[in-house]
Amino acid sequence: MPNDETPNHRLRRLVVAVLAAFILVVVIGVPVAILAPVPKAEASVPAAAATTTPAAHPRFPSFGDGAIGAVGLPGVLARSGSQSPHSIASITKVVTMLVVLQRKPLTGAQEGPTITFTQRDVQIYQNVIADNGSNAPVSAGWKLTERQAIETTMLPSANNYAESLALWAYGSVPKYLTAARAFLKANGLTHTTLVDTNGLDPGDRSTPADLVALGKLAHANSVLAQIVSMATVTEPQIGLLTNTNELLGQAGVDGMKTGTTDQAGACLLFSAKVTVDGTPVELVGVILGAASHPQLDATVPGLLKSVAAGLHEVRLSSKAEPFATYHTKWGGTAKAIAAADQTVLVWSRQSVRRTTQVAEIRGGRKNERVGSVTFAVADRTVRVPLLLDRNVLAAPVWWRLTHPVR
Repeated sequence: MPNDETPNHRLRRLVVAVLAAFILVVVIGVPVAILAPVPKAEASVPAAAATTTPAAHPRFPSFGDGAIGAVGLPGVLARSGSQSPHSIASITKVVTMLVVLQRKPLTGAQEGPTITFTQRDVQIYQNVIADNGSNAPVSAGWKLTERQAIETTMLPSANNYAESLALWAYGSVPKYLTAARAFLKANGLTHTTLVDTNGLDPGDRSTPADLVALGKLAHANSVLAQIVSMATVTEPQIGLLTNTNELLGQAGVDGMKTGTTDQAGACLLFSAKVTVDGTPVELVGVILGAASHPQLDATVPGLLKSVAAGLHEVRLSSKAEPFATYHTKWGGTAKAIAAADQTVLVWSRQSVRRTTQVAEIRGGRKNERVGSVTFAVADRTVRVPLLLDRNVLAAPVWWRLTHPVR
């Protein structure tokens, strides 16, 4: 059939087709291009460098049984000799004072209630003298505050005042021992046995690990920790009292308790502040069964120095440190940065493993949380939040229109 369509008709039809296509693009294509999902930002996470701290070489004495730990770290760091229960002599008084303070708590600089001593306390004093135990004088009618009585117990290691305080707080030695055994059980000191208030009986026994845990409990009690750090104190009626712990002030030693009996030998539960990479760390240690206190005391500074050298303050993250980088298809970049400084104290040879997890994003605001970095150190896990270091704009319209297929 002859085509009688004129050029004008053909042109008109072409224009209509172009307009229709344009309308389709504008009405359908543009919204589709704008509303279609955009690709997520690609996050690149650099490989973590392995971190391993050096091994420790603690220098325990060649005699006795011992262990040492650090406040803030679980259990003990190192041990030496037998770890079986051993007579602990006057270290028993640390338990007694904690249990008395549990019943009759003090805070801050409180003196506590006034205790009026009676003839019963005089008889306790005479019994202790007969047993050749360390003591401090007492007379019926003397008055001391609770704090003063604890000072008199702990500094000169007065066995009679330990028993008098236990009786004052609990009414009888059996009732005190019931409370003390409950205290030991509640605090996991399952290898510690007490049969009196002051350590005169060799049946008061404990292990080095339990005593390190006990020392941490004493250090956490601000009143007792302050008292055992005192070199001397002057009490009413009694006069000047001197701490039996002659290591106070040496090599950072700041407290705890001596103990001496024929069965136990010379014993020392000690605490000391050392510096690890510029950070103060409190150590708690014990040595049992030395021949004498001068022999024992001579070994403690070297032990503390060697343990401090085996501790390491490892920096895990610095605030604003980048752990991942986001790249968008439309040219935007941002970093996932640590929200805070984070360090961890580790002992001896330890590996630090790092895992970074970041969310998939198409946009975000500065300081928005986008993931976390997790550090595994021994049996601990430390997690640090990750934040965007800047705004990440959503895909702009021009990019959406120029990339309809994505």
